[in-house]
Amino acid sequence: MLNRTALEALTRHPLPFLASAWPWRGAVYLAASAVPGVVAGLIVAASISGTLVGAPLGVVTGLAALAVGSLLIAPFERLRLRLVDVVPLPEAPHRRWREAGLAIMTLLVLWWIDLVMLAFTIGGPLILALSPVLQAEVAPIVGVLASIAGVLLLPVAAYTITAWAGARGAMARAILAPAQSELTEVLRSRARLVDAFEMERRRIERDLHDGAQQRLVALSMSLGIAGLDLPEGSEPARLIRQAHDEAKQALAELRELIRGVHSPVLTDRGLAAAVRDVAGRSPVPVDVDVDLPARLPAPVEVTAYYVVSEALANLAKHSGATRGAVTGRIERGTLVVEVRDDGVGGADPATGSGLTGLADRLSVVEGRLSLSSPPGGPTRLRAEIPC
Repeated sequence: MLNRTALEALTRHPLPFLASAWPWRGAVYLAASAVPGVVAGLIVAASISGTLVGAPLGVVTGLAALAVGSLLIAPFERLRLRLVDVVPLPEAPHRRWREAGLAIMTLLVLWWIDLVMLAFTIGGPLILALSPVLQAEVAPIVGVLASIAGVLLLPVAAYTITAWAGARGAMARAILAPAQSELTEVLRSRARLVDAFEMERRRIERDLHDGAQQRLVALSMSLGIAGLDLPEGSEPARLIRQAHDEAKQALAELRELIRGVHSPVLTDRGLAAAVRDVAGRSPVPVDVDVDLPARLPAPVEVTAYYVVSEALANLAKHSGATRGAVTGRIERGTLVVEVRDDGVGGADPATGSGLTGLADRLSVVEGRLSLSSPPGGPTRLRAEIPC
């Protein structure tokens, strides 16, 4: 398993973890705090120098040195985070302020905590392991036991170093790129994927409409004309008529496929007309009451049409209903679409009825899906899409 952070590496089995580079990376990450430590020392020196001239000047000099130091440490913190967290950082709002805040925390507090943690974690086992050399006056048996204890504590030190470095890196990531910014970026990427998918659907619909459909129309017409010139009841006339019927059936199926890929009615006439079109093709009678004041944004119309199409497909396949209804209204800037039926109810997203896909599709446009489907019915599906 490929680990992306030091904290994830801690979940591996001991031997693979100890043989990996993560303990070393954690140690280098903590040892790198010597750099902000040096900068912090220079800030203190600048403050003392200013104080020798005058107390107000010392304060001004210290604050100026802290500001300059934070500007230098901010990119350093972002750079060394890669040692314990290889996941790219998304762009977050107020990035410069976040980096400056982390840099100031590092300069004032975190650098010396890192170094103290590293010194005690590594120094303790090393001193024990080298006891026979450092303390020659100790009895040999005591020195050997101390050395063995020091060697046995080194794996513990590896875990301690990696845990602290991972926690330190997680805190840095939380400051530089809070979870909300990462969620926003994920939603944006999903929206871009959906837009690209819709563009591809429209291209396929256009190619089928302008290419394959036109060829089938021409073929059907040619077969119909050819059949007129043949004697009635002859074998060639029967074969031509059969081929003509097959061509018309293929044309009808292709038109149905085109409407499933992307509804031209939706593009040309809007959501209300498209809903009436898909409801008119449903094998279960569906009443439509969609009253919209104007055309809605394209992503809203496409998503709502997708929801209605899938809901009506589920209604026809699974509900056992004798009648359905679709309503659509704008309520306080939100498109509210409801699909109801008088079926047996009991709809469950876990049964693979497509409800999970509908919820995922709605989440891309910050919409919300709610379902009421008690056993015995009726079923009511409600989608809310901000406009």
